[in-house]
Amino acid sequence: MSDKIKSTPEAWETGELGRDEEYVRKADVNESALDESLELQMISIRLQKSLIDDLKNFATLEGLGYQPLMKRVLQRYVDGEKKRIANHCIADAIQQKEAQEKLEREQNRDKKIA
Repeated sequence: MSDKIKSTPEAWETGELGRDEEYVRKADVNESALDESLELQMISIRLQKSLIDDLKNFATLEGLGYQPLMKRVLQRYVDGEKKRIANHCIADAIQQKEAQEKLEREQNRDKKIA
């Protein structure tokens, strides 16, 4: 019988696997390769100090740093705008289709009259 602990999510989460410091080592990370693989790009932005303070306070409430919170806020905004634009395009397409169908009905009616 083997003394090995089966690698399951539960074994990791309960600490049966992976929490003892003797098994820990620092990984060498090539940050530019990591950024490239995650498609991340460093940017610089100037924000009001009061806005940064507010973001930091909200981030603390969420259990995050303020920069990860800013990423979430920006992603939510972009996702919402994409949906808004898509809905607008769909509404326009429906409106155009209805107008075309109305025109075709009128043309068919005119043909029957003539």
